[in-house]
Amino acid sequence: MKFVRNLFRILVGIVFIFSGFVKGIDPLGTVYRMEDYFLAFGMAWAIEFALPLTIFLCILEFVIGISLLFNLWIRRSAWVLLPMMTFFTILTFFDAFFNLVADCGCFGDAIKMTNMETFLKNVVLMALVVPIFLWRNRYKSRWSQTGEILGLAAVTLLFTGLSLFSLWHLPVVDFREWKVGARVNKPSELPVRFYVTYKNRYTGEKQEFLSPDYPWNDSTWLADWIFVSQRVEDPNQNAMTLMIEDTAGNNFAQSILDIPDYHFIAVIYNLDKTNCNAIKRLQELYLASAGAGYSFIGLTSTIPEKITAFKTKRGIGFDLYNSDDVVLKSMIRSNPGLILLKDGVVIKKWHYNDFPEWEKVKEKYIDK
Repeated sequence: MKFVRNLFRILVGIVFIFSGFVKGIDPLGTVYRMEDYFLAFGMAWAIEFALPLTIFLCILEFVIGISLLFNLWIRRSAWVLLPMMTFFTILTFFDAFFNLVADCGCFGDAIKMTNMETFLKNVVLMALVVPIFLWRNRYKSRWSQTGEILGLAAVTLLFTGLSLFSLWHLPVVDFREWKVGARVNKPSELPVRFYVTYKNRYTGEKQEFLSPDYPWNDSTWLADWIFVSQRVEDPNQNAMTLMIEDTAGNNFAQSILDIPDYHFIAVIYNLDKTNCNAIKRLQELYLASAGAGYSFIGLTSTIPEKITAFKTKRGIGFDLYNSDDVVLKSMIRSNPGLILLKDGVVIKKWHYNDFPEWEKVKEKYIDK
């Protein structure tokens, strides 16, 4: 029985640590999903509290995981663990059956799960958490009570610092499509493949063929085989999609992403809430990079009328195109943020707190 008790706490602890970590190092990404929940429940007023609540919950989840994994203060943490799991199991039940939000983000961007998969995962966890709660007084730590408290306090402080660092700079681990090293220009169109399955009407044997490479013109064969199903394999379905439109609605995404050599993309998904001092630094980088012959554009989700007014007010010289705010937020967790590409590959990303001087960019990435 002791083995089972320890197995349960270790399994749940690992899940909580992983879940808290991947969300805690990307607090803005978790905020976006929490905002979706607030809107789904008609609680738009709560959006302003999304960031502190997100950081608090991620830290709490991570610390509970540490408590379970290392058998620290479980008698107390179990009283938080059970209500927390109960709440999220009920919430994901409604997600699974009523599709309140498209993605609950229980594992951030590290592991994508459907709403039903998330709910079933929580059901399994509940089956482990309830016994842990019932056995809470049977877990005996090798640490003193003071040692347990100090250990968990240290973990709380360290993980809080990590989350705030990721918020004020960029996530220390990037799980998204626009991570450094990723190719973001869409690959050449590959042919879509159609597969058809036929079954022998006498033996029940099934065979799958790549269409049209099957004996469709053989009447003898067709007399013995009947069509069962068809499936489509599209190698382009995971290709990256990005809209880059000018004020006339022309989409330049492919031509911009296919630019050879180095070029810069400034992401300013919300012009009304951007950092104005950082915009000045972007303009300086634009002038220096353009003077050296490199492409530099900006992307925003704001309507064209506001784009023109913003450029005039801020003295922006680079072209500012329109794009989808969801895509922009996934590209970089900063408003504004800066991305350096070369031949369609992400070379470097900067939070506005870390915008570099042109000479440093040139020395480290271009003249290396």
